[in-house]
Amino acid sequence: MPARRDHRPRLPDLRTVWLAVAAWAGALAGAGHGWSLPVAGGVGLATGAALVWRRHRSGAGLALAAGLLVYSAAATVAASHSLHTKHNPLSLLARQRESVTVTGTVRDDPRRIRGRFGEEVLVSVQSQVVLVAGRAIGLREPLLVFAPPSWQTVALGSTVRASGHLAVASGDDVAAVLSTEEPPDIRAGPGPWWRASAQVRAALRASVSELPPDRRALVPALVDGDDAGLDPDLTDDFRTTGLTHLLAVSGTNLTLVVGFAVMVARWLGVRGRWLYVVGAAGIAGFVLVARAEPSVLRAAAMGAVALLGMASGGADRGTRALGVATVALLLLDPALATAVGFGLSVLATAGILLLAPVWRDALARWLPRAVAEAVAVPAAAQLACTPLVAAISGQVSLVAVAANLLAAPAVGPATVLGLAGGIVTLAWAPAGRVLGWAAGWCVAWVIWVAERGAGLPSAAVAWGTGPLALIVLSATCVALAVAAPHLLGRRSTGVACCGLLVVAALVRVPTPGWPPDGWLMVACDVGQGDGLVLNTGVGHDAVVVDAGPDPRPMKACLDGLDIRTVALVVLTHFHADHVDGLPGVLAGRRVGRVWVTRLQDPPEGVSLVRRALAAAGVPVSVAPYAQTCRVGDITLEPVWPLPSSPTVGPGDGSTANNASVVLVARIAGVRFLLSGDIEPEGQEQIAAALPGLRVDVLKVPHHGSRYQDLPFLRSLHARLALISVGAGNDYGQPAAETVAGLAATGARVLRTDQEGSIAVVERDGRLATVTRGGS
Repeated sequence: MPARRDHRPRLPDLRTVWLAVAAWAGALAGAGHGWSLPVAGGVGLATGAALVWRRHRSGAGLALAAGLLVYSAAATVAASHSLHTKHNPLSLLARQRESVTVTGTVRDDPRRIRGRFGEEVLVSVQSQVVLVAGRAIGLREPLLVFAPPSWQTVALGSTVRASGHLAVASGDDVAAVLSTEEPPDIRAGPGPWWRASAQVRAALRASVSELPPDRRALVPALVDGDDAGLDPDLTDDFRTTGLTHLLAVSGTNLTLVVGFAVMVARWLGVRGRWLYVVGAAGIAGFVLVARAEPSVLRAAAMGAVALLGMASGGADRGTRALGVATVALLLLDPALATAVGFGLSVLATAGILLLAPVWRDALARWLPRAVAEAVAVPAAAQLACTPLVAAISGQVSLVAVAANLLAAPAVGPATVLGLAGGIVTLAWAPAGRVLGWAAGWCVAWVIWVAERGAGLPSAAVAWGTGPLALIVLSATCVALAVAAPHLLGRRSTGVACCGLLVVAALVRVPTPGWPPDGWLMVACDVGQGDGLVLNTGVGHDAVVVDAGPDPRPMKACLDGLDIRTVALVVLTHFHADHVDGLPGVLAGRRVGRVWVTRLQDPPEGVSLVRRALAAAGVPVSVAPYAQTCRVGDITLEPVWPLPSSPTVGPGDGSTANNASVVLVARIAGVRFLLSGDIEPEGQEQIAAALPGLRVDVLKVPHHGSRYQDLPFLRSLHARLALISVGAGNDYGQPAAETVAGLAATGARVLRTDQEGSIAVVERDGRLATVTRGGS
């Protein structure tokens, strides 16, 4: 009688995965801890390995000994890298805040950011020569340059010279930070490799130049990660639907491009080892187009692993390659241990290799195999990445699997057609534009999926980023990974699971206890900025004061409060951390009107607000000084700035801060002072104009910075002092002396970086707070 075949899935070879875990642990232990933690961990592992090896001399002992070796190597490399970054001649000069002239090579594309006081450009540079006090020193160290917008056009690979002041870097990835106000002094252009890459990328953009704006920006993003010009709202939709990986260079891009090259080679009759040559050439071409930056090389490594896993016998081969690639990359660059992009790449690849085959086989019992694979691959990758995505975004997407499944048929053709369009454009532009037009039609479907998915009531649900919340989410993901084959293997339970996901996305998920009954005002957790919501008491209506630095958390806060209309938006001043989140207020809500300050500065913030309000058709006016206005249950009185204040500023931060709209609000008998970012000069004038002012709740000015008129703030006798501030910000906010000064009056001081969103509630005549999402 023949033996029965065992249909249970065989566990892949996880030995190199164990080594990757050991390398990751060693890199984390060594980074930022000098030698003490790696040595202690190494001694502990060495003792355990010796005992196991001596007692058993078994495979387990060998595995433990190998893990110890890899852990020790990664910890040593990470510790030496960390110590070198913090203790080298350039970092020493930074601690002394020296004025220097640096000559170096641009390592990454210049990135435009909106600083607190205007537009800036971040440029990553590898120094070659540093000139200090008339003495030239040869130093090859990475540094970050904060430069004016004229640096935006500096090409990757160029040799530049810049003069400015050094400052200490906050992380271990660069030795120092250089601030310069000078235009770029380009000493040499990029080399042949960079020039060839730039030509292909320029040709790719030319091939899609006649497409609508969103399609024109998305095709290069899919092919080579060039997302310049992509609409921020569309980027938010991609993030909500779990499609963000399409906007960056990832292993998926390489898999599609190289997979297509291998498919064409097979069609042409190429077989055997020559297919590996074609694959290697495809990888080299991908790196050429996307450029040999660290993120591209990581994507190439992970994409190659995925291709191995897709090959015959790929289960073991793929996991072994994943482990080896992870160990090698961590030893070459231990800073990857804390790089979010690298973590997501490794987790997604691990999900595809370890979970997707088992899930596919389970689904294939009642679905066509092609459909089963199409569902299993994005679902496995998404589940593996969910805890890390929640940690960095504070939300869990409920539509990611469906969105990836729907978008997948168009992503491959769009990527390949876009790349082909760029290459063909170099030889014959009209033919290249035809291919670009075809790629544009493919990405139109992807855009439709992202926009419709993000518009669902519960496309994403908020999730805490504290340790307990992430442990619970990770445990849930592990449980789902184990249970999924059993649930998906039968038609009834498989359909039920899919139906449950659809219902969860279509019906708004209730948050128990939020919004709390009797809430008057909520200080939204919007990061390093202000975003306040006042309850008008009229249906689902509110007044919003400032919108934070990012549309996503502001939109999430309003959605969580079930705010559907906004009678009034008050933008206290035009700094980015107060106005850049305005699209999140406008999205999907009817807004009645907007008040702004008199000072039209900085111009970047003014322009952003004007464009957003013009597109939404919302009227805007200057906040009416000293006029009492009633909006539902809210009484508002703007008490600053004065009608005689200037409308044009010098562009410095303090002038704009001191022009903040300051409001005295009354809701249900509770008085609030909403103070924007007003600094001591303005605070003194308000104190003189409103002697004896008393309030119940103070929104502490300027995120609790040390620049305060503490006697004035103490004279308010507030019972609650709310500080809207981002965790781990670079400004040292809130200042300890400000917090202590307010607490000394008996006020209860609460911070959004610790408590999350803070609701002020009135219950039975008593003032209380309810918080949500704190760490």
